[in-house]
Amino acid sequence: MAAAGDPAVPLPLHRHRPFLLLCGEQAAGSVGRQITTLALALLAVTGLDAGPFGAAALLALTYLPGAVLSPLAGALVDRVPLRRLLGRLTALQAVVVGSVPLAGALGGVSRPHLYAVAVVSGTLTFTLSVALQAALPRVVAPERLLGANSALTAARTSGLVGGPALGGVVVGLLGTDAALLAGSAAYAVEALFVLGLPAALNTRARSASSARETGGLLTAGLGVIRSEPRLRLLVLAGAGLNLGSGAAAALYVFYASDDLGLDPWQLGVTYAVLSAATLLAALLAGRLTRAAGLWRAVRICGVVAGAAVFLLPAAALGLPFAVLLAYQVGYGLFGTVWMIAVTTVQQSVTPAGMQGRVAGSVQATLLTTVPVGALAGGAAAAWLGSVPVLLGAATVTLLSAAALWAPAGGPAPSTPCPADRRPEHDRRPEHDGRPGDDPRPGSGRRPGSDRRP
Repeated sequence: MAAAGDPAVPLPLHRHRPFLLLCGEQAAGSVGRQITTLALALLAVTGLDAGPFGAAALLALTYLPGAVLSPLAGALVDRVPLRRLLGRLTALQAVVVGSVPLAGALGGVSRPHLYAVAVVSGTLTFTLSVALQAALPRVVAPERLLGANSALTAARTSGLVGGPALGGVVVGLLGTDAALLAGSAAYAVEALFVLGLPAALNTRARSASSARETGGLLTAGLGVIRSEPRLRLLVLAGAGLNLGSGAAAALYVFYASDDLGLDPWQLGVTYAVLSAATLLAALLAGRLTRAAGLWRAVRICGVVAGAAVFLLPAAALGLPFAVLLAYQVGYGLFGTVWMIAVTTVQQSVTPAGMQGRVAGSVQATLLTTVPVGALAGGAAAAWLGSVPVLLGAATVTLLSAAALWAPAGGPAPSTPCPADRRPEHDRRPEHDGRPGDDPRPGSGRRPGSDRRP
């Protein structure tokens, strides 16, 4: 056994300062995003008389920048000081969201302003997502990625548990302007957490293979996806799953409030239940993936999450509040484990110095179908009604998740071994967050980067 204080023994995640700062950033940012999403949707539907297509367009414009600009964001993340970029993104998010209540105080918010906020906020959100995915493997060792991703999801959803309910209550009592001010304040707190991250993140990590970079900044990430069979299958199945779930998500607020007659507080509670289910899934993800195997867990959870979408049209048959709560529990539990496992596979197989580009390519592919599904679902719902469209969306989601069971070449990914269960000779030092003593940035490879799940 190693002696206490041995530098070869990694710090536990709960004592790892930069990782704890990332957890705080996730919690604060999740509160801001959930309050903002709910408030913008309710402002569009109840304040600006947006119909089903208008509500769907708002969601589509939020996701569209991620689909179009994620590869550029990935190239940017790999080439600029990372901590500085994270700080600017979070600070700008607070300003953009705060512009809506400011415009309301000065004379009213227009629908074009609301749509512009959706576009800019979506651009900042998805660029931040790529940057954070690139930052995590530079903060924790490869064998800790599954636990770290689970813990970050738990931190994010712990902030989400109260965020939607708080947003619904604030909207009901004080209006959407007050809710958006609260969302802007949460983004400002997120920026403070980011500014505390180690300065070593501002050092660019070199690519593990210079040949990877010759394919170009925007195509190198796609090259990694093509070379990993199961990552390629995950991306294709996830894109189809997002097509159906994008249509369902675009209609959710309109369907729940207009067709089913839920009050704002009930709508907020359904989002809070989703957050609680996501938190539980984050706590159980490690056990589930180790018990079933990483790849089998991905397959099972994807199918169950897809099947849960059928509860949305079923809510029209009766007991809508209870049925929507059941939907949020099922989708939150199994969809979250699926997401954690997919993110872990992606980060583990990606070479050092290319985390941003691979994350950007994966994100762009997955998000491209979300605005397509949202706009198609909104247009179809204006013509056919919400229930038939939700039934079709659930069918597309389930069939896409079932595609994960198709044969895929290459060895099945395995769950990374926790650091404290590795053989003593295989333990490697882990960065403790103090600037100047990170062995990874600029070293050409991160410790353990040759081991892939």
